[in-house]
Amino acid sequence: MANTLVGRKRIRKFFGKIREVAEMPNLIEVQKASYDQFLMVDEPEGGRPDEGLQSVFKSVFPISDFSSTALLEFVKYTFEAPKYDVDECRQRGITFAAPLKVTLRLIVFDVDPDTGAKSVKDIKEQDVYMGDMPLMTENGTFIVNGTERVIVSQMHRSPGVFFDHDKGKTHSSGKLLFAARIIPYRGSWLDVEFDAKDIVYARIDRKRKIPVTSLLFALGLDGEEILSTFYNRISYTRDGADWRVPYDAERLKGFKASTDLIDADSGEVVLEAGKKLTARSARQIAEKGVTALRATDEDLIGQYIAEDMVNYKTGEIYAEAGDEISEKLLKGLADVGIEEIPVLDIDHVNVGPYIRNTLAVDKNSNREGALFDIYRVMRPGEPPTLDTAEAMFHSLFFDAERYDLSAVGRVKMNMRLDLDAPDTMRTLRRDDMLAVVKALVDLRDGKGEIDDIDHLGNRRVRSVGELMENQYRLGLLRMERAIKERMSSVDIDTVMPQDLINAKPAAAAVREFFGSSQLSQFMDQTNPLSEVTHKRRLSALGPGGLTRERAGFEVRDVHPTHYGRICPIETPEGPNIGLINSLATFARVNKYGFIETPFRRVKNGVVTDEVVYLSAMEEARYYVAQASAAMDENRRLTEDLVVCRRAGEVIVVAPDRVDLMDVSPKQLVSVAAALIPFLENDDANRALMGSNMQRQAVPLVRADAPFVGTGMESVVARDSGAAIAARRSGIVDQVDATRIVIRATEETDPTKPGVDIYRLQKFQRSNQSTCITQKPLVRVGEQVGKGDIIADGPSTEFGELALGRNVLVAFMPWNGYNFEDSILLSERIVKDDVFTSIHIEEFEVMARDTKLGPEEITRDIPNVSEEALKNLDEAGIVYIGAEVHAGDILVGKITPKGESPMTPEEKLLRAIFGEKASDVRDTSLRVPPGVTGTIVEVRVFNRHGVDKDERAQAIEREEIERLAKDRDDEQAILDRNTYARLADVLVGQAPVAGPKGFKKDTVLTREGLADYPRSQWWQFAVVDDRLMTEIEAMQKQYDESKKRLEQRFLDKVEKLQRGDELPPGVMKMVKVFVAVKRKIQPGDKMAGRHGNKGVVSRIVPIEDMPFLEDGTHADIVLNPLGVPSRMNVGQILETHLGWAAAGLGRQVAQAVDAYLRSHDATPLREQMRRIYSEAELDGLSDQDLAEIGNNLRRGVPMATPVFNGAKEADIEAMLEMAGLDRSGQSTLYDGRTGEPFDRKVTVGYIYMLKLHHLVDDKIHARSIGPYSLVTQQPLGGKAQFGGQRFGEMEVWALEAYGAAYTLQEMLTVKSDDVAGRTKVYEAIVRGDDTFEAGIPESFNVLVKEMRSLGLNVELISSKRAANDQLEAPPEAAE
Repeated sequence: MANTLVGRKRIRKFFGKIREVAEMPNLIEVQKASYDQFLMVDEPEGGRPDEGLQSVFKSVFPISDFSSTALLEFVKYTFEAPKYDVDECRQRGITFAAPLKVTLRLIVFDVDPDTGAKSVKDIKEQDVYMGDMPLMTENGTFIVNGTERVIVSQMHRSPGVFFDHDKGKTHSSGKLLFAARIIPYRGSWLDVEFDAKDIVYARIDRKRKIPVTSLLFALGLDGEEILSTFYNRISYTRDGADWRVPYDAERLKGFKASTDLIDADSGEVVLEAGKKLTARSARQIAEKGVTALRATDEDLIGQYIAEDMVNYKTGEIYAEAGDEISEKLLKGLADVGIEEIPVLDIDHVNVGPYIRNTLAVDKNSNREGALFDIYRVMRPGEPPTLDTAEAMFHSLFFDAERYDLSAVGRVKMNMRLDLDAPDTMRTLRRDDMLAVVKALVDLRDGKGEIDDIDHLGNRRVRSVGELMENQYRLGLLRMERAIKERMSSVDIDTVMPQDLINAKPAAAAVREFFGSSQLSQFMDQTNPLSEVTHKRRLSALGPGGLTRERAGFEVRDVHPTHYGRICPIETPEGPNIGLINSLATFARVNKYGFIETPFRRVKNGVVTDEVVYLSAMEEARYYVAQASAAMDENRRLTEDLVVCRRAGEVIVVAPDRVDLMDVSPKQLVSVAAALIPFLENDDANRALMGSNMQRQAVPLVRADAPFVGTGMESVVARDSGAAIAARRSGIVDQVDATRIVIRATEETDPTKPGVDIYRLQKFQRSNQSTCITQKPLVRVGEQVGKGDIIADGPSTEFGELALGRNVLVAFMPWNGYNFEDSILLSERIVKDDVFTSIHIEEFEVMARDTKLGPEEITRDIPNVSEEALKNLDEAGIVYIGAEVHAGDILVGKITPKGESPMTPEEKLLRAIFGEKASDVRDTSLRVPPGVTGTIVEVRVFNRHGVDKDERAQAIEREEIERLAKDRDDEQAILDRNTYARLADVLVGQAPVAGPKGFKKDTVLTREGLADYPRSQWWQFAVVDDRLMTEIEAMQKQYDESKKRLEQRFLDKVEKLQRGDELPPGVMKMVKVFVAVKRKIQPGDKMAGRHGNKGVVSRIVPIEDMPFLEDGTHADIVLNPLGVPSRMNVGQILETHLGWAAAGLGRQVAQAVDAYLRSHDATPLREQMRRIYSEAELDGLSDQDLAEIGNNLRRGVPMATPVFNGAKEADIEAMLEMAGLDRSGQSTLYDGRTGEPFDRKVTVGYIYMLKLHHLVDDKIHARSIGPYSLVTQQPLGGKAQFGGQRFGEMEVWALEAYGAAYTLQEMLTVKSDDVAGRTKVYEAIVRGDDTFEAGIPESFNVLVKEMRSLGLNVELISSKRAANDQLEAPPEAAE
């Protein structure tokens, strides 16, 4: 640790007892590996394996036309360089993608009209552009239309065969009805199921059921074959008046005799009636030499005949296979002299007559009828012919185009049914179907087990690559139809492949997937942890998955196989609980899509360092010990009995029977849960909230890594890509706020540049409007190793994740201000910007070309004061650095207004003063209400061919200067490195030729070389050929590098100067970014890492806060009642350990100060040795030690890994070492009175986060605003600037008070009485407060709706009704 760069800045005290052997896989490996396997960019074009994109093309091509005279073949595909890099795509709002070029070969045949023989007439090859394929960024995301998106992996049911029963729910008797289902990767599902009468049925694609024997007939079996497949046969042979039946010990094992069993030969009783035949007695009878038993006619009656009994001479059928033997049939058989009757071995106990009964029920008895039946079920209403029925049945299960089990499905099927089909056999076979039916019947007979569909051996993960592959295949299949039609309609001899292909369907499928699929999600970018978690998420929802409503309790529940694969803790609360999960820390996905987790091998009770990854199916065979099992120094398991897991059960076994051992205690949980210290002391429900809330923590202005961490912090910071790691080792050449330049020292390959330039992001907006900003950690001249963290990003400090701040907490009530989880804060927190965060809001405005003329972005806006324009430049765009408030103009814009009829006065004025100024209206972009901040960036986009304004040109110039600076720096380092190498070669040589003025054969020295300009050094020629070749190679390499650099610079400049691709009708677009500083305030939500969340209730002056004996005031006061009922005691342990960390930090600070005074590092070394182990500090210089010590002033960071961390005794030892009370409690004084509190109070440091639920984003008020179009009621919600809903219950409240006029206002003028509300407005302006309510618009809507249904509703006012009665004739009035 201490030898890395960050390790030289700060070291964590580690409490873990268990040594970890396995390296944790990269956290976003799931995404990257999957997509790489799909694109296979790095594979040689000719020799790509048949998977991913290659397999998609292979499965759709070759395409032939309908008459088979032409064939379009796929040769290979290549990707060209993407047009824009990631940053350019983000800025321009386009997709980061590479053009896909596919090489296709068109073969045209000549067909002989007589013989039908084909000969090749023409072959044409061509590269065809097939649209752009989105590329994944370094961090496992996609840039789609300028926003970062993540494709979430999907958990779905693995293809294969599954056996299940209905748990007795279908039938009232509670009888278990067994069913089997063959699920392919794509194609028709086949269900085989029992009904309540024990008849076996088949269903295809959940349509109407047919007897399973019909399916078997359709497969080409006949009745006799079906019976012989499912049943053994026994022959009864006539023996005088009785029958002989062969004795089979295996078959009769467990048989209970209803009558005496008699040996057919000797006549003696071998088993008395009522006794059971045990395995032992069955064997003894066989040993006695019994070969046959005696049977009577009664034994035969009720059995089933095994084969057709036919008189072959006459063709007369005596009995058919499957017929039940009755007395009459037996007599009839005896009459015709049949001596031997083969029967089916059905004993109704071990073997049931289910298939035989199904055969009896089935109306079909041959293949043709069965095929017709299946056709009628699948395509009702169409008349079947044998050909169409046969073709349809074949296409259902045996056509590779339509049916694909996938390699996974085939492997699973082979395992479940003990078959041996190769995994390239992707369709069903007859044997597969027979094996499924046989296994199902065996289940009904009580043999075998049903499958658990929530077992992770039966659920698999579809990651990005596979989802994308399926989507692209759909696109290509749509394209295939069009190609076939086009091949038939054009003159095939003259066309090129390009003319046959329209790549739009394929490109549209990709676009649709990334744009609107349920699994393509807007990346949660609140902080680095939320990014990592989003990429590691597993969703059971989405296309082809479950729906929230259908998912039952079992699917959502934690399963034993989740151990080490899926986190049991991290899942959302609410309707998605258990359907959206997170991958565990060490888990990875194998090539079949099953989740694997690592184990250490255990041999003869000794734990080895060999690590194996196993899926849930493979793990079931082994005994697996816990990672915490006790071992001696030789790694031999010491306990007599070791607690193990096997096939979901927990058992104890002897050490020598243990096969495997967990690699780490934290392999059980996900990344977010592994960041919670003392997780083992928290209740699971609260831990769930804790891991979910860490993802909502806002990056603060000053990041602060936790005093009490778990050691996972650095892993997350590195893998998330928030902190920048060095790509190669080297020496820091330049550092400023926006970039780091590192000279690579170990680069031996001359074709690679000897310099790495790292651009730091400054004040970039994330998807959630939090601020992404990076700051360097290195100084010029520092030595950096490969993989060292050289710059911190958002929410990271010294390369460790830092989501919140360490604050001094006191657990005590305070005047009721921390009642019900409220949080009391000290004013110091606000004053020192402890929980201040920066949020970046983006506002954009477009200038369109309208029917009345173009809109214009300008400073010249009608009826606006000069004061309101003070922040705008001459182009009408706000300056960077300007402070803006709600209502301020950001971009001035005017829109032409339609001509309105002019009054005579206007005409006169127009004639005198010329053009009027009012034919445009002000449509400027203004700051929305509630936003105040500083402008940090402005981007101007112009359409091709539109002149750039001064602002756009200034931005362009700045950008070009930045690019030129990068180029010049890289050039300078290249020069320095190249000429240093050249000098090393030349010094000490005596060249035979050189630049002008050089005397030949003079021995060159460094001083002598310095007299010549460096560019002339290449002119020296030496005698040694080898050296000469080296110099020439060096020069060539140098020239090429220079050329490459210049070319790269010119390309970027050209892109900058090129116009932008804007939406149709848009001439110009301006984006303005405002940085808003949010200090913490009452109403903001805060949380710890243990699910302890609350809302800030009050910010108290520092002097009123409780204080310690040394005068330190508490920063935050939490209610102790929040702990016991919630059972998240981890927060208390964290507080104690944090208190010890701060105490040790004070001691280290004193030692550092003493060293700085005396320059004697011995006391400092001693102090550090007490805290850390020896090994970590050895080899550090005094200066490095002092730097580390300096970074420990506020507290010594500790790491207590989950399930493997500090115990109570460790915490007490640390408190003692820090010179603090072992209880972790201190005397506190009341800040207002100065009196000590009656009892000691738990005080310490706790890590608190500020969550993204900020009161500023929620508070909202409206006086007038937009109305809904139809109902004319105010819109709702802050985003629409809506009103507050006065709902049904609120109406009851007003009714209860009898507030009639208030109620009338609420329902009319304050809502949707259009005429009334304008009158009220006018009345208020006049200062008059009388008004009359009219008819609400919603009443009119109701009347209109009733009229639309043909009911004429008229509203009759009371005055009109009275008038009508006065005017009516007397008889009508009666």
